[in-house]
Amino acid sequence: MSTRLTKKLTYDAPAEAVAAMLDDPAFREEVLARQKVRRGSVDVDGDHVRIEQVRSAGDIPSFARKFVGEEIVIVQTETWTSPTGADVELAIPGKPGEARGTLVLHESGGTTTETIDLDLSVRIPLVGGKIEAMVADLFSSALDVEHRVGTEWLAR
Repeated sequence: MSTRLTKKLTYDAPAEAVAAMLDDPAFREEVLARQKVRRGSVDVDGDHVRIEQVRSAGDIPSFARKFVGEEIVIVQTETWTSPTGADVELAIPGKPGEARGTLVLHESGGTTTETIDLDLSVRIPLVGGKIEAMVADLFSSALDVEHRVGTEWLAR
């Protein structure tokens, strides 16, 4: 079983500008800073983006904290397959959870919609579905922060 997360982020900019922003390590680092991660790193190498972040598990319900510990390491990998599309993977090293999906940029009339579509899977009997929903909410909130930073970034 898995949980699906679909999120649409709209920017008042052409797809080329949004893609350039997503390819900029300084943008990704600003997003990490605004998401208030404990530690993070960004590596952009051609069509490959790798973001590693360490988050506090302090605000995670106790039933889930016993599976993840006091910190959660999340590794996000994007492999851009075209100027407007990427395969996305989220991994939680050492934990039985992952997400896979796509990121697509679609431009219409100078406005670009970034659509992130992921299937999240946590392979823990009985509580896996609850943890999937929690991870989906966490990632959705992180994308909201990315959208706010992106809107400000593109307005500069």
